[in-house]
Amino acid sequence: MEQALKRLERVLELEKQQGYQNKAVVGGIRQFAAFWVSQANEEAGDESDLALVEQVSQVLVDYSHLPGKEARARAIDTLFQSIQRRRGRQSADSVASPVKEPPAKSATPSSPPESARKPAPAHTARQKAPRETPVTEDIETEPVDSEPVTVEPAIDYAQSGVKPDPQGLSQPVTAIKGVGQKIDEKLNKLGAKTIWELLYLFPRRYDDFTLMKPISKLQYGEQVTIIGTVWQTKVRRSRNNQPITESIVNDGTGSVQATWFNQPWLAAQLPAGMPIVLSGKVEMFLGRLVFNSPEWEPLEMEPLRTRRIVPVYPLTEGLTSAKMREVMQRAVKEWAPRVPDPLPLEIRKQRRLYSLPQAIQQLHFPDSQESMRQARRRLAYDELFLLQLGMQRQRRDWQDHSGMSLVIGDERFQAFMDSLPFQLTGAQQRVIDELRADMAQDRPMNRLLQGDVGSGKTIVAAAAMVIAAWSGAQAALMAPTEILAEQHYRGLCKLLEPLGLRVALLTGSTSAAERATIYEGLADGTIQIAIGTHALIQPAVRFHRLGMAVIDEQHRFGVDQRAALREKGPSDDGEPVSPHLLVMSATPIPRTLALSLYGDLDMSVLDEMPPGRQEIKTRWLRASERERAYNFIRRQTSEGRQAYLIYPLVEESDTIDARAAVEEYERLSREVFPDRRVGLVHGRLRPNEKDDAMRAFAAQETDMLVATSVIEVGVDVPNSTVIVIEGADRFGLAQLHQFRGRVGRGEHQSYCILIAEDVSADAEQRLTALEATNDGFVLAERDLELRGPGEFFGRRQSGLPELRFASLLHDTEVLAMAQEDAAALFAADPELALPEHQLLAEQVRQFWEQAADVS
Repeated sequence: MEQALKRLERVLELEKQQGYQNKAVVGGIRQFAAFWVSQANEEAGDESDLALVEQVSQVLVDYSHLPGKEARARAIDTLFQSIQRRRGRQSADSVASPVKEPPAKSATPSSPPESARKPAPAHTARQKAPRETPVTEDIETEPVDSEPVTVEPAIDYAQSGVKPDPQGLSQPVTAIKGVGQKIDEKLNKLGAKTIWELLYLFPRRYDDFTLMKPISKLQYGEQVTIIGTVWQTKVRRSRNNQPITESIVNDGTGSVQATWFNQPWLAAQLPAGMPIVLSGKVEMFLGRLVFNSPEWEPLEMEPLRTRRIVPVYPLTEGLTSAKMREVMQRAVKEWAPRVPDPLPLEIRKQRRLYSLPQAIQQLHFPDSQESMRQARRRLAYDELFLLQLGMQRQRRDWQDHSGMSLVIGDERFQAFMDSLPFQLTGAQQRVIDELRADMAQDRPMNRLLQGDVGSGKTIVAAAAMVIAAWSGAQAALMAPTEILAEQHYRGLCKLLEPLGLRVALLTGSTSAAERATIYEGLADGTIQIAIGTHALIQPAVRFHRLGMAVIDEQHRFGVDQRAALREKGPSDDGEPVSPHLLVMSATPIPRTLALSLYGDLDMSVLDEMPPGRQEIKTRWLRASERERAYNFIRRQTSEGRQAYLIYPLVEESDTIDARAAVEEYERLSREVFPDRRVGLVHGRLRPNEKDDAMRAFAAQETDMLVATSVIEVGVDVPNSTVIVIEGADRFGLAQLHQFRGRVGRGEHQSYCILIAEDVSADAEQRLTALEATNDGFVLAERDLELRGPGEFFGRRQSGLPELRFASLLHDTEVLAMAQEDAAALFAADPELALPEHQLLAEQVRQFWEQAADVS
């Protein structure tokens, strides 16, 4: 610590020479404190050093408020004396112990201190340091940059003797001392009207002052919190006139640049000389370490002195972080112990889970990183447990319905198989066998069929629909878009009409006269198979005997749409009979994840591609290399092939810097490919215009088709061999893979070219992953890693509750426990009717009501 003391002495000596005017450093002595405390804590050799750092920091912070030169002189003399006492102590220790014991911060986990060999209660995790002078706050004993010994926090399984008070928790936040009308209004804006809601307003992040790092020791890729002083802030403009705010932050060991995009007002909030806390990921730009869009807030000396993990809450105008923490401390201290815990005590003990009050306390004001992790684990378990209980209920509700047994003889079914113009894969045959077995039961099938692009899901669905129709029932296939519904209709007509089956298409674009005819045919049973969109579940649609329902691209439909189609089933003697249900997904989902999201369904997987399906060669290019893609298209079209060009927007936008289909169609037709026939299709065209454009492309009347994401699914043109995706950095991996599946459907080698405008690190990872493999299951895993399940599935469309704490991707161990515990509890008490499960039943209801509100 000698270097830190020498730096302090130099500043104090200079301040003394300048007559105690608080001008020894730019910004004053308090400014110097922000830098010095972090450095001194890092160099501290033992607990006495830490106590000295705290004493010095108190003096430095209060220095500018001392009345007059005499008081300042006494303060500085006191610091000089403390420094000398410390050196005297070090000399005495050296004489008394010629062979020095290793300092505390070199201790390794293999030889923990006595206090670390057994779990300590959570409230004693912070040990009090010996002090030279009275101080008012506890000090964390773990020095900076050391390897901390993990002490598992004691688990409070019970409620610690405090009686739950749900009625008190339902009071408005004004019941908390210090919360008046103004603070109440601010908290209401953050969604906290009651004490209960306030306790669930958790920190958006934490500043961990127990593990501070100097700027000179930052490493690329790490997530860190630093403190320093703003040296300068400026705003510049990018090439597309986007404002970029740049600040240089220095902590005495080095400088780092922090950059924010589209936030020019930050320049006024980050003046030179301001002490600041930055939290974010260390990135690299032009060979220099930088922070891009880091979290920040003005430095408060209190958490720095006490070296705690400090919660950072969401704020609103007029509510400071200090005031918010003060309110939360009162709320958590007084009310968290009174939160009722719905999770049975036996499960808490078996799974070593915090009680809910302890989890709430530790998530707001954690004693350590481990206690924070355990608190999040408990709340993640709660979400997954409630999710699985709901899944168990949905599965039971489905199976409680009566079903119809749909069976045809092997010879007749073989006639259908012999009519197919190709040989089925082993995977297709296996899944069809699974469907036949399910459909033969008088319990309704509820099955998820997963398969990569081009794996042949439609043929499997066709087999199920033929079984239904030949058993005297009807079948319906619901697709998310008209284009996809039309694609299915055309393909299935070719397969099924020669077998004597009548197939109809029902979409929003169906004319009134044709719609009336279809309604009549569905009601009297003369139409055996209906293909359509949401139009199939409208109240006016009545089926004579719907026995099989197929939903394509199921992730685009919620639970309500699946239920609405199920309710179209017939009734026997007044009892509703549910049709068999097959939901299909071309977005492969890892099995554990699928069990979480679709735990109420059985699962089949098409893990084999039809023979002759070629691998699509994929390359990504920067925008500056676009001409290479155009030249490649020229060569392919000159050989008689066709190409897609996909754009992220329909028309140019002032707010989004991306190429648009309409403008690019005009430019390509006029300037780039004047000798080629170029078509255009996008979502704003009328249905007949989209049909005409797609039909012309399929009939090879156009060489190229400029399109938006409307062609993500449902286009099958075997002669198309090239797809160029502009703004590829704006799409997720799963969607890019879907686009790529539009080519490679014929005998010719096919290609996918990805053009990226903004090659961020995340975008480069996605594009490189797409280059590396054509396997949709591998890409799905990677996409989940990069984007997380919420964005991957489009949570609001899934009909599932939103998960705030649990990660379906990373919390696989907790998920497995929740599945096992939910199944056991549901088997013992399916209605959650036992007195000890009443609170849990209410939690399940509220949890799933939230899903219904947002889906």
